[in-house]
Amino acid sequence: MWSAHIKLGLAKLQLAAALVCAFPAVSWADEVTVFAASSLTDALQKIEPLFEAETGHDLRLSLAGSSKLARQIQMGAPADVFISANTDWMNRLEEEGLIASETRRDLLGNALVLIAHDPDTPPVTIDKSLDLPALLGDGRLAMALVDAVPAGIYGKAALQHFDLWEGVAPQVAQAGSVRAALAFVASGATPLGIVYETDASAEKSVKVIARFPAGSHPPILYPVAALTPVKKPAVSELLSFLDTPEVQDIFTKAGFTRPAGQ
Repeated sequence: MWSAHIKLGLAKLQLAAALVCAFPAVSWADEVTVFAASSLTDALQKIEPLFEAETGHDLRLSLAGSSKLARQIQMGAPADVFISANTDWMNRLEEEGLIASETRRDLLGNALVLIAHDPDTPPVTIDKSLDLPALLGDGRLAMALVDAVPAGIYGKAALQHFDLWEGVAPQVAQAGSVRAALAFVASGATPLGIVYETDASAEKSVKVIARFPAGSHPPILYPVAALTPVKKPAVSELLSFLDTPEVQDIFTKAGFTRPAGQ
């Protein structure tokens, strides 16, 4: 009887060993938290379910102004990946040793546009002859925070390039993020605003009336990097996933561009 039990036990062990050899080990699902500029909202919300279906990992998005997110990271917020809407904030985090430098790269590019709430507003040309105060009348010009949020910084630089800033500064309504500035115009709270081209494309209640020349402001770049220490293989999987044709197609359809040389 004992011999029969031993034989049965050995058979079970052999079956278990065969199953282990027949099926590869299954990697454990993990959670990846991404802090990303609010202008990436629509694209990342489309990418999120694709990444989760492809990898089995859980992707958590925290979307806000790059400056706000960078400060949260400086204070120890538990993020795994940061996608900024400009290089300055990523530079600060790198100088403080908060990102893994070897993972950093420029992911996307964008453009800056002047938008209007009234669909009948005619197109304008942005140059030194543009009379923005006259276009605004008693209204305000919506912009993201001009000394902190990338879209606002770019917008102010572009207006200064054409000597338009001093004349319009008293009428600027500053918002905490570019999406908040977009909402001001979309709701009619302000007649005009300066946002990214991708934001304007995502909002049917605004009209683009001008595109700022690329040379009027620093190049709009979106660097991405993993935060230190990098402990999860899922982080590397996400960074690679962002370069897949399917994901790049989503970014392209949203109006983003690839940085020069990529």
